[in-house]
Amino acid sequence: MLDQHKNETLTRVGTGTAMGDLLRRYWMPIAGVSEFDQVAIKPVRLMGEDLVLFRDLQGHFGLIDRHCSHRRADLLHGMVEQQGLRCSYHGWEFSATGACTAQPYEDLARPGHGLRGGAAVKAYPVQTKGGMVWAYLGPLPAPLVPDWEQFSWKNGFVQVVLSQLPCNWLQCQENSIDPVHFEWMHDNWGARLRDGPQAGRSARHLRVKFEEFEHGLVYKRMREGSDENDTAWTTGRVCLWPNGFFLGNHFEWRVPVDDENTLSVTWHYVHVPREQEPYVQGSIPTWIGPTHDEHGRWITSHVMNQDFVAWAGQGRIADRTREFLGASDGGIVMLRRRFLADLAAVAQGLDPKGILRDPRHNVRIELPSVRRNIAMHGLTRAEILANPVHRQTVLGYILQAGQPDWVRHRFEEAMGLKAQDYTGPLAGEPFMDRGSGPAR
Repeated sequence: MLDQHKNETLTRVGTGTAMGDLLRRYWMPIAGVSEFDQVAIKPVRLMGEDLVLFRDLQGHFGLIDRHCSHRRADLLHGMVEQQGLRCSYHGWEFSATGACTAQPYEDLARPGHGLRGGAAVKAYPVQTKGGMVWAYLGPLPAPLVPDWEQFSWKNGFVQVVLSQLPCNWLQCQENSIDPVHFEWMHDNWGARLRDGPQAGRSARHLRVKFEEFEHGLVYKRMREGSDENDTAWTTGRVCLWPNGFFLGNHFEWRVPVDDENTLSVTWHYVHVPREQEPYVQGSIPTWIGPTHDEHGRWITSHVMNQDFVAWAGQGRIADRTREFLGASDGGIVMLRRRFLADLAAVAQGLDPKGILRDPRHNVRIELPSVRRNIAMHGLTRAEILANPVHRQTVLGYILQAGQPDWVRHRFEEAMGLKAQDYTGPLAGEPFMDRGSGPAR
């Protein structure tokens, strides 16, 4: 286990300059492309910086300082132009590179002697992939945006879900290498919330193990009723480096907003029934997942909402010096040691874990997945409805509460299925943790 000094170090660097420098070396998903079907400019707070993300009239994205270099006006209220963003206060215009490309009055009053050269604003590279906008805030040259295989899967419905959380990103990410919490938080507590004190207990964890690979860590588990042939033990689930989680048909990222706030980004894919193929999704919808109900109470009905409660419940910044780690926490220790090693590597001018720079190694990257075959090739409608695990996936978005009706309508059209096709009490079924199920 980590000693007290290293736990104190992790508490400090989880929010400090060193960890910030490390995380800036990775591309972060910060928005959904479809958000810009309705708006042209979005405020973004990332790594403690206030920025604006915009799409100009040619369809190109830019991420620049939120305030104009002239008189510090808020560029959230700017005007998008053919190749940039214009401040609404005095008309100064900035390109996606941050260069000042127009100063209307200065250009008129002093032709050829304007202030453009010194008026640039801070700007960061952005790219789009998987229906999301990605940003890079680190030193150049930037690495490659990972081309995960799932982003190229066909015949599927994808949605992107964003939620703001009042806690540090690291305590969110540590959940990604913590298998035993599922037994208690999602199975036992979930059943208690649903059925009351008479709810039964779920299958116990009998064994857990943790492994490291090129793109992160993997946790594997064996529960009562399973054996060493179960995919939960042979394949496991991926703690994606440095701040992601991959579970076969969806990704989750915990994006640092600042020391005390995190943006949760989920990318979720469901293969349509084979009868619906070929299916081509025109636009990937993005929606905001609420964390609290109308009374201001935390929502606890869905898998990720339950996780949010646990993460935020540790405080804005978890104090790891007051922890008492146990046998189930081997993955937490492995993750923390890897971060400490990465911090040392960056201090020596080296790339940390998981950085991709060779385009030959960044083509449809395959990750360990217990459901790859089904996710890629799909099932018939009858096969889906006959299996409670697959039925959950297509007839209810179990990860987060608050899916808008318009997203649900698009999903049902893609699936060719509606709630009336389901013949059992969906809300009463436990979250599954077998093979290709949606469990964590």
